[in-house]
Amino acid sequence: MDAEYFLKLENQLCFSIYACSREITRLYRPILDQLELTYPQFLALTVLWEHKRLTVKEMSELLYLDSGTLTPMLKRMETMDLLKRERSREDERKVFIELTEKGVQLRKDALQLPEKCIPHFGLSKTEYYELLQKINQMITSLQKVTRTNNEVK
Repeated sequence: MDAEYFLKLENQLCFSIYACSREITRLYRPILDQLELTYPQFLALTVLWEHKRLTVKEMSELLYLDSGTLTPMLKRMETMDLLKRERSREDERKVFIELTEKGVQLRKDALQLPEKCIPHFGLSKTEYYELLQKINQMITSLQKVTRTNNEVK
């Protein structure tokens, strides 16, 4: 395949992944609206359900969000009584995030997301796991390039 092939929009992997992500988010939206959550808020809760307690920096790394984006969202979620933020006593630069009881309870309602949405992906369970594995492999490969070079050469 020549370079011209890759300059067509439908042949851009980055665009296909971007468009797919937008469609999945659109599919999730009605359920998230019922939970009164945005998609980024749902992702923040997801990592807290898994890890229980994180620093803002750790959450930032897990979600691929900078702290300037993450901090205002966490403040809104704290106002919603979904989580609490607490400064470290040892190092005031560190802020720990953990769920409130309301945030913990919301997990039960959020369990409906995969049940209701994944069947619409048009993939078997095997295809789903294989695709997820390939995408995670791509992320790891891309991180090696972007974190060392910060550019494609």
